[in-house]
Amino acid sequence: MIKVTLKGGEVREYENGVSVADVAKSLGMGLYKAACACKINGEVKDLRTVLTDDCEVAILTFDDEDGKKTFRHSASHVLAQAVKRLYPEAKLTIGPAVDNGFYYDFDSDVTFTPEVLEKLEGEMKKIIKENPAIERFELSPEEAIALMEEKGETYKVELIKEHADKGEPISFYRQGEFTELCAGPHLMDLSKIKAFKLTSCTGAYWRGDSKNKMLQRIYGTAFPKQAELEAYLAAVEEAKKRDHNKLGRELELFTTSEVIGQGLPIMLPKGARVIQLLQRFVEDEEQKRGWLLTKTPFMAKSDLYKISGHWDHYKDGMFVLGDEEKDDEVFALRPMTCPFQYQAYLNKSRSYRDLPLRYNETSTLFRNEASGEMHGLIRVRQFTISEGHLMCTPEQLESEFKNCLELAIFMLKTLGLYEDVSYRFSQWDPDDREKYIGTQEQWDEAQSAMKRILDHLEIPYAIGVGEAAFYGPKLDIQIKNVHGKEDTLITIQIDQMLAEKFGMEYVDRDGTKKNPYIIHRTSIGCYERTLALLIEKYAGAFPLWLAPEQVRILPVSEKYNDYAEKVKKELFDRGLRVEADYRPEKIGYKIREAQLQKVPYMLIVGEKEEAAGTVSVRKRGKGDIGAVAVEELLKTLKEEIDTKARD
Repeated sequence: MIKVTLKGGEVREYENGVSVADVAKSLGMGLYKAACACKINGEVKDLRTVLTDDCEVAILTFDDEDGKKTFRHSASHVLAQAVKRLYPEAKLTIGPAVDNGFYYDFDSDVTFTPEVLEKLEGEMKKIIKENPAIERFELSPEEAIALMEEKGETYKVELIKEHADKGEPISFYRQGEFTELCAGPHLMDLSKIKAFKLTSCTGAYWRGDSKNKMLQRIYGTAFPKQAELEAYLAAVEEAKKRDHNKLGRELELFTTSEVIGQGLPIMLPKGARVIQLLQRFVEDEEQKRGWLLTKTPFMAKSDLYKISGHWDHYKDGMFVLGDEEKDDEVFALRPMTCPFQYQAYLNKSRSYRDLPLRYNETSTLFRNEASGEMHGLIRVRQFTISEGHLMCTPEQLESEFKNCLELAIFMLKTLGLYEDVSYRFSQWDPDDREKYIGTQEQWDEAQSAMKRILDHLEIPYAIGVGEAAFYGPKLDIQIKNVHGKEDTLITIQIDQMLAEKFGMEYVDRDGTKKNPYIIHRTSIGCYERTLALLIEKYAGAFPLWLAPEQVRILPVSEKYNDYAEKVKKELFDRGLRVEADYRPEKIGYKIREAQLQKVPYMLIVGEKEEAAGTVSVRKRGKGDIGAVAVEELLKTLKEEIDTKARD
């Protein structure tokens, strides 16, 4: 007999060799029918897994994230089986579960048009109705390669060969006539997949490398209930309306040009104004909190990046100017500001009395992103960031880290994004030593310091192994766009390595020279990405303080243009961003135009308003709120702006 510890701490005894599926049945058929996968001692496994030792077991349903992934990965296999049935010459690659669904990449001469996707959905329904038995089996690397070569699956052969030298068995899943290389886990049967939809098809390079062949990536999603699928699809349609890439162009916030290049957006006057407002707000707030503004070059010689380690660890992500083999000096556009601000620190000798020393900069950076990774304003090749670097003593580290976090949270709350974020403690991967600088001891020390700080501050974080910067661990503040894609918005990093590499020292109280700790941080992150998220958050209807156009004056006819101009000047002189619509159009048309442009306040002026010295106010989202004296309106607007209120 073996002892199985269940969720909640209950311990039950089972026969040695019992499957987790049978454990689930013993707990109730309702749980078994809902089960998608399991965790054995914290590791996600197939329900088919046989238990031979005492262990902890948790049954995972669709309500659990790993249960969802198992469910949707099983759906991706159904898609692959359907493709092979209808288009046998198509070659299989990979088909993982992703946020909100799954995808599968195929190498096929057939173009997967919407009509083809509809045919594939029909075939998937047939397969699910057939509900073929699903079997997991293992082969030796040699046998696995032979099987996939026989089937002509060249991409699978490539994947197997990468693991063949380990000598470990290679796992497969078979459902009906379809056999797939896969580590699993998978559902016990396909009948659980009650609702699914193939949503789109795009191009994708094999392994994300533009040097490889372009494949076709079919996206889809799947749910246990039709109602859940319908709710999801409705949410997707709403997301499309809010997509910053669409809405930002419609509202004339930004544009792009093929002759300028991908990932290089042009901020139009409205978008440029919003970013300017954000920058002024951030710089003023940072100044209040003791940060000192620097302005450093956009480029530097390779010598600087060689000291920092960027040349060895980040060169592929940089825009290099020159040829190392031919030119005496090779330059590169900066991908981050830290090595530049370190030169400001090195400008003179430092004492412990100078610390903490906080440098901030509104930094324009350049990163050579792969073409397939770029999207609107979320991921671009040139961007501007609210960057800062703080040098401190070990004793000051926690309080300064806390201050950086409080600044970030203040920004997020002010912008209305705080409730949408999560935290990730990004750590190094000790099995990938070439990716990082420093010793095991240095990483242990830096990560222990960050863990101690995060735990003391009671920050709820997930752990991201391998997500650290090459020089230190970081706290990533994560956020999802309207399509569910997660990106990092703000980072706070602890670095104890680069100070030594750059010779940054301070004289301590005992007269000895020491290297300061460095905190790398952003306060609002990348302005372009933040703008994208704000467009999506507010569907383009920015709060008054951020709106590029705060007020639009609408005269009911040309006779009242002079009064409209008088009101406009009065508001403009008081600092409002105000426009007037003098076109000879009907007032209803002008109101609709202002509404489409998401203008917060519309002021309608006619005979009554001119006579009384008032304006008739329409507020976005609330409609007509009546006639108001101009001075009274100014007080209302000023209060809304000063408090940075949200609608």
